[in-house]
Order: sequence, then structure tokens, then C-alpha cells
Amino acid sequence: MLKLENISAFYGSVQALQDVSIDVREDEIVTIIGANGAGKTTLLKTISGLLPAKKGTVSLDGGNLTNLASNKIVSLGISLVPEGRQIFPSLSVFENLQLGAYLRFRRRERKKIQEDLEFIFDLFPVLNERKIQRAGTLSGGEQQMLAIGRALMSKPKLLLLDEPSMGLAPKVIRSIFEVLKSLHENGLTILLVEQDAKIALSIADRGYVLQTGRIVLEDKGKNLIDNEEVRAIYFGKRTRRRVAEE
Repeated sequence: MLKLENISAFYGSVQALQDVSIDVREDEIVTIIGANGAGKTTLLKTISGLLPAKKGTVSLDGGNLTNLASNKIVSLGISLVPEGRQIFPSLSVFENLQLGAYLRFRRRERKKIQEDLEFIFDLFPVLNERKIQRAGTLSGGEQQMLAIGRALMSKPKLLLLDEPSMGLAPKVIRSIFEVLKSLHENGLTILLVEQDAKIALSIADRGYVLQTGRIVLEDKGKNLIDNEEVRAIYFGKRTRRRVAEE
């Protein structure tokens, strides 16, 4: 479905990604883990057209997306839930959701848009309760639900999520990840960047480890959870065997 081949990207003269190659197959959840500054957000920005690739190619279903405008990439089926949510705080919940479907309004899909609004309100009932409320007055968890709902309103076939657990309480994080599992079970393909490596890998079919702009490891999600180095670095603990050896 999604394929990145030898992607390199820069911020000015500073290289943020170096020869990154990944693929996301249809109906998968794939997660990218890595330390702060590893290039995770940069990777999603490059896929979604917010940062140009200096080298390499991005393709979706065999079509070349490299350095297309972000609105064109959305129209082709990729939608991003950005880090920090980036909802429009002065607009209502309902208006934020409508903006997620702005390209579809141009295609005169009003009936389908209304059906999708009802789906979002079923998925996140609290958004229906607060639909006339200004988005900036929502709690952090509610804002994250709104950001996901807004992205879904573009009717993506591939959903990109950047740190959806950031700043949220554990109970809210579990709720958000249950929704992601449900969306995946209903056929949505997901590429997830997440600071909580354990919860991300627990729902992922496959995962990649990104270090200083390079992919250094790829495996099934469950195998990465059991990998000693991954556990030591990203779960903040060593295995019992290693502790015993020391």
C-alpha cells in the first residue's frame, strides 16, 4: 500500500532522515518507535507532503506521491493526526469536523459526509455532546478524539497518527487505543508514531525502530516487545536474565 524507498529529508542544512525505507501493507497497523529527535514526526511530515524529500520516493498503491502538495495527498487517501492535535481552538467541534471533509464538500458528497459525522459521534459520543462547544475548551483527551475524528472525515484509506497518547492520562490512552483497534478491525490501515512503545507495539502487526534518522530494526510487533534491546531502551527496563548476569 504505502512504500518509502531511501527517503532523505532535511531541515535547512540539518539532515533529519537518511535513506529510510519502510512499507505499510493494506489492513496493517505499523508503528514507528524511537527516542525524541529520532525523526519520527519528520517521517510523517514527509509522507503527508508537509516536508519535501531531498532524495527517495513515497508511493501509495504504486502511484508516486513524492513531494506532492499536502491537499493532493489527502485527496488520494492519506490523512494525518498531527502531534499536539492542532485543532482549531476558536471553532466549534462540529466546525472542526466539517473542515476535515473540506475536499469532499467540493465533490458534493454532503449525504455521505453527514453519515460520516454520525459515525464519528458514535465513535466518540462526547464529541456529539460538545458539538457546539469551542474546541479550545475541550480537555486534552477530547481534543485528541476531535483530531482523530477530523482526520477520519476525509475518508482516508491510510491514517497517520503522531504521538496520540501525548499528555493524556492512562485511562484516556487506553480508550484512544481501543478506538484505533476498532478502526483497524473495520478495515482502516494505520501508521502510528508513538512515545509509549509498549502500548503501540501491543496493537501493531509490525514495527520499525528509528534512531537518529535511520531505520535500525524491523520486526513483528510482538517480537519487538520481547526484544531485549528494545525493552531496555524504550520500556526503561532490562530483562531479568540480563540483571541476573550482572
